Amino acid sequence: MPRTTRLALATGLALGLAAAAAPAVPVLSAAVPVASATQARPGGSATAVIKNATGRVLGTVRVERYDAKKSRVSVSVRGLTPGFHGFHVHAVGTCDPHAVDRATGGAFTSAGSHLGPGEHGGGAGDLPPLLAAADGTAFASFVTDRFTLERLGDADGSAFVVHAGPDNFAHIPDRYFHRPDATGATGPDATTRKTGDAGARVGCGVVRFHA
Repeated sequence: MPRTTRLALATGLALGLAAAAAPAVPVLSAAVPVASATQARPGGSATAVIKNATGRVLGTVRVERYDAKKSRVSVSVRGLTPGFHGFHVHAVGTCDPHAVDRATGGAFTSAGSHLGPGEHGGGAGDLPPLLAAADGTAFASFVTDRFTLERLGDADGSAFVVHAGPDNFAHIPDRYFHRPDATGATGPDATTRKTGDAGARVGCGVVRFHA
């Protein structure tokens, strides 16, 4: 056997033995991120399909568990009039378009009042308003500690509601006084304290849960 051939075989054998003796190193694909403890989030989510009184789909809301005490809410809707719209969680998971409010003429009174506790502006169901663009679309995403998925899934469920007008969160500065109303109050009137003058409910979606 030629000398060069014997050298090549010896070198190959030495490299093979060294590779066999070396400890195995796991290979990580760059396409698969490695989760750390700070990246991990508890599972669970919920969605609501927002429809108007005629049954037309306006958009969707998604709620995800952010941590043990917070939820991430993402909403995408269309078909709104340009401008701000009140956006709330209501305490009953029923969106009946035939349940009409005599005061506003709006539907979905079946969804009940805002998720509580707390007066309007500071209650669990009070969410940031939606700002619809000129084409009627609105998008928002935020994190809240006012409710958890478990709270939304209580005995009678819950619903997301979009209102026709902007929400003032019952904010009327003390310098704006009016005569005492039927309750004797001189601050925000009953309508403002209840809904922030956001007007009729133009969209409603029952919260549905996912594993």
